[in-house]
Formats: sequence, C-alpha cells, structure tokens
Amino acid sequence: MKALVCGVSGQDGAYLAELLLAKGYEVYGASRDAQMSSFANLKYLGIHDRVKKVSLAINDFRSVLQVIQQVEPDEIYNLAGQSSVGLSFEQPVETLESISIGVLNLLEAIRFTKRNIKLYNAGSSEVFGDTHGIPADESTPFHPQSPYAVAKASAHWIVANYREAYGLFACTGILFNHESPLRPERFVTRKIISTACRIAAGSGETLHLGNIGIARDWGWAPEYVEAMWKMLQQEQPDDFVVATGTTSKLEEFIALAFSSLNLDWHDHVQVDSSLLRPSDILEGSGNPAKAGMVLEWKAQFTLQDVVKMMIDSEQTTK
Repeated sequence: MKALVCGVSGQDGAYLAELLLAKGYEVYGASRDAQMSSFANLKYLGIHDRVKKVSLAINDFRSVLQVIQQVEPDEIYNLAGQSSVGLSFEQPVETLESISIGVLNLLEAIRFTKRNIKLYNAGSSEVFGDTHGIPADESTPFHPQSPYAVAKASAHWIVANYREAYGLFACTGILFNHESPLRPERFVTRKIISTACRIAAGSGETLHLGNIGIARDWGWAPEYVEAMWKMLQQEQPDDFVVATGTTSKLEEFIALAFSSLNLDWHDHVQVDSSLLRPSDILEGSGNPAKAGMVLEWKAQFTLQDVVKMMIDSEQTTK
C-alpha cells in the first residue's frame, strides 16, 4: 500500500506517517518545497529517512496532478493548508485558498486520473462554532466563526459533493482539538506548556493569554491519526466526529500545567486584551459516538494525561 500525506511536516502529518510506516505502508510525504523543508517533526519521531519526500503546491492543480501520477497512491491524506485559527484572521485569503482550493484540486485530480484512490480530508470542529454545551455530532449544523472555520466548512462540502456526484471514496474527519509536543508555540496549549516550563526553570517571565474562559474538547494527537486511517479502511466513505467527549476550560489546562510544576498559575498568568480574537468560540464539545460504533475508535487519554505528556516531553527536549 502506498500513501501520500499532504502536509507531512505538521503535527498530524508526522504522527500519521509514523502510524502508516508501522503498518507497512510506503509513505510519501508532500511539502510545498521538499528540498527546503526541514521536516523537523519527522526527525523528532525518528522517521525522516523512511518517508519519501515530494514537492507539492496544494493550490496548483498541475502540481497536484503531477504528484498523484508520479506516486500512484492508494490513499491520500490531506492535512495541508494554513492550520491556525488565530492566524486566519490575519491571512484569510491564504487560509481559504490553501484549505478549500487545496482539497478541490486533490479531488479533481483523483477524478481526472480515474484511479481508485481513497481520500481523507482533515476537517475541524471549528465549523460548528459555539456548541453551547451541546456535544456536536455529524448532523449538527455548521456555524463557522473564523476564516479558518469558513474554509474548513467549504472543504467539507466539497468533499461531500464529490463523494455523492462522482462516487469517489472521500471522507472528512471532523476533529476536535488534539495536542502533542509537535504543536508549534503559536498554538495556545504549547505556548502554555513551554512558558510554564521556562518559568519553573527560573525565567521570571509572565505568560500573556487572551480569553482563558473558553472551553474545548482536548485530545492526544497520536490517537487521532489512527481514526483518520480507520476511516479509509471502511467499505463505504463517510464523515466522522473525532473527540474525547469531555470538555474543559482553558483555565483548567493552565492550572494543570502549572500545578504539575508546583506553581500557582495565578502568580504567572496575565490576561492580555490585545490577544483576544475578533470572534471566538466560547465552548466547543464533541460527540464521538459514531466513531466509537463504526470505527471502533475511542480516545484513551484524558486532559490530565495530555498535559503531563506534553510537559514531560518539553522538559526532556530542553
């Protein structure tokens, strides 16, 4: 089996490549410029030399078509595109194009080549907007509240349209927040962990954050990539919500991180109004029942586990 992982240099792409290699796949990792990319996450996981790298510009149909014809994959995992909600407010055009046009190019290339290729598309829980305490499932209406969420919603319906109109095996995983040591520091969870560890080591700095009252369903990224793989092993393509089913406030994440380092977060955290987003989701909670029933997938790690593993990794690598 050959798999093409678009966005292999990111958190999910790296963990997915690791999983696929363990299952005996021949893995091709796509990046915008494979010769210039550092592939630091692949090196971190010790799989850099086992992944075949290819250059692919997801916004360019010709580039996408050439790579698919060159690699001839059995499965394509689309994890490419601008991945930060906060950054999407500053770069809305790049966000929309890299996510929605990117998946459209992949689908159209699959249709054009007439190859029996299965496609996984990385969706996002951000499409639901604020769930108001009601866990979102696959039938919950979309209410995107950021350029990133609008792009993910668009990509979701593009996938559904190609599945229904052309009979392609294409599905979207609607993933709630999932974290790991591979998260860049622009993501709030890694920012909290990294800063808390530096403070514990005596840096004397203050952690500046935006709205700490938001609530999210946080999981462990290496688990979530298994759900992606499971979706492409089904007889029929379908969309699935992937989540732990438990929602916690960001304040709880902060408290867990600092208390595990024997610190009181109140002494080191300052809410900064300049970090507030133009619009934000107060609460996002997911219902992964369908994934549990159909995919036989269930999250094993809790928020406490995630915080501990991220801190252990941060302290080991520093």
